[in-house]
Amino acid sequence: MSDSMTLEDYLAQGGQLTSPGNVPPRYRGELMRIMASFVDSELAGSAGFAGVINDSPGVKQRIAAARIVLEKADHAARVLRIMSEFGVDAEYYAVHHPWAKRLPRDASVDAAREATDMRLPVFHFPFLGWADAVVMNVLMGEAVAVQIGDLSRMSYAPLADVFRTIAPREARHALLGYEGLTQIVATGEGRAAARASIDYWRPRVLMSFGNTSDERLAMLKRFGLRHETPAAQIQRWNAQIDARLASLALA
Repeated sequence: MSDSMTLEDYLAQGGQLTSPGNVPPRYRGELMRIMASFVDSELAGSAGFAGVINDSPGVKQRIAAARIVLEKADHAARVLRIMSEFGVDAEYYAVHHPWAKRLPRDASVDAAREATDMRLPVFHFPFLGWADAVVMNVLMGEAVAVQIGDLSRMSYAPLADVFRTIAPREARHALLGYEGLTQIVATGEGRAAARASIDYWRPRVLMSFGNTSDERLAMLKRFGLRHETPAAQIQRWNAQIDARLASLALA
């Protein structure tokens, strides 16, 4: 960065920061918010899938669910290591909240937003069994792929590196879900259950893209922490989900 260029201009033009010592206060606050939301969501997601491992219909499905539980916890740990460089007690953070806790199934998304941790709204709702969990994993897995693609280009280089590393694993989680859904819809009963779950989870996953104000989004773009608008991400996610569901005659 040249002496004549402001930090904001540097970041807006694709510059990167590499350590907590380089980070100004407002940038730090937004960066911590991104990391906390991701970590809380991964820990809550891991806890949620742990609860349905025993509902899986076979050994292969049990292994897939266990892999998701393990890798989501590992992803949280990787980001927590970066948070610890900003003074967060990572060991305490990982256990300070009951990550398996859920709201009632019929609770409003607004109730999820008012909760004390920063997990995405979708992770506040419980599963009704194996098929329900698989459907949620397919829908949310595609959403994560869209969102993590943007986060992988963020201006805080250590975190961008982590997101690029875990992106293929998160993509595999969605693929495992799609394979499981293919098996579920092979029966009429399974197809009916899948349709009901899609109706339940799709609007809740949609909320995961947020309702960032234009002003705040503009600031995040100037900081290089975001590049895409929620509307653009939602459009891409809808197209991907529609294609997935169409391939299973679930559109």
